[in-house]
Amino acid sequence: MSIAENVVAFPFILNLFCELEHKDEGIADAGMKRYRNGEIWDFEYEMPLADGASGVVLGLDGGTTSTVCICMPITPFSHPQIESLPILARAVAGCSNHNSVGETAARETLEQVMADALSKCGSKRSSVRAVCLAVSGVNHPTDQQRILTWLRDIFPSHVRLYVQNDAVAALASGTMGKLHGCVLIAGTGTIAYGFTEDGKEARAAGAGPVLGDWGSGYGIAAQALTAVIKAYDGRGPSTMLTSSILQKLDLSSPEEIIGWTYADPSWARIAALVPVVVSCAEAGDEVANKILLDSVQELASSVKAVVERLGLCGEDGKGVFPLVMVGGVLEANRRWDIGKEVIKCISKHFPGVQSIRPQVEPAVGAAWLAWNSFMKEFHKEICRS
Repeated sequence: MSIAENVVAFPFILNLFCELEHKDEGIADAGMKRYRNGEIWDFEYEMPLADGASGVVLGLDGGTTSTVCICMPITPFSHPQIESLPILARAVAGCSNHNSVGETAARETLEQVMADALSKCGSKRSSVRAVCLAVSGVNHPTDQQRILTWLRDIFPSHVRLYVQNDAVAALASGTMGKLHGCVLIAGTGTIAYGFTEDGKEARAAGAGPVLGDWGSGYGIAAQALTAVIKAYDGRGPSTMLTSSILQKLDLSSPEEIIGWTYADPSWARIAALVPVVVSCAEAGDEVANKILLDSVQELASSVKAVVERLGLCGEDGKGVFPLVMVGGVLEANRRWDIGKEVIKCISKHFPGVQSIRPQVEPAVGAAWLAWNSFMKEFHKEICRS
């Protein structure tokens, strides 16, 4: 069926969903489990019944620092126009990583941010067609199933639900919602994640600082702090990092770094020292320069592992594939550009790599994933009708 035929048939399919929507509104109180914060949905009682509107999709990007929810409309666009979909609402909440705050708090955060987004755009759960929830801490099918079960208690039965790791949303933000290629995230932590066109997936790194995310912001800064202590002890070469980090932290002696580090060893707090390391490397400090060179090799090796496991480069190693680059560590600096060096390193192994710097945030990528998944099923419905 052509795109034109799909557009003509679109109202027919939407009428089916609208019928479902009215049924769901009638049984909402009985069919939707209300959690401890169930009152966050009270705004729905003040809204009128749906008037036949096409509905919305929700995309969520949840991490250790914050959670963002984007609401977009369902409209009969073909894939090339997906970037034209307007953002109806954007809501922000706190951490939703269950490994960091516990499952109850993570659920409450996710439920709150979805309610806020729907409330802002004047929609309710019965208007939702699909939800893509991409959160850190989803590392195993059991994580996905647990969250899917919880989401199913919140939304009507017609809503399509998709749960992914947050790296998947980052990939989609650079590929207009298409899951193909590889994404490299290097911020406080790091992970490489990839998909083939037939749905195979693989990941590398992302196991946290204890298990060696050395290309991450935390890894870079931790190595810099270690270098300062080694230089002070006489176990390592002198380095400009000593004076620069002491000045940044307003400390007078390298010995005080030990107390500063363990007073609050949060990953983000330590990772915030990365700009100091980059500045020292740009000024010619050999120790800082080696730390950054090592981080480039670590990040490149993560991408290389994913690309080779999935065969994204083709049999001859020269196949074209997208590499989406996300995270503060990969952003350009004056001279020492970590992201650029990573690409140069990867290109030696895979000349067909095409680097992409997303112009939208990962939550938009999650919304695009929800939209694409819904439209794929929508077209199947048309063919069957």
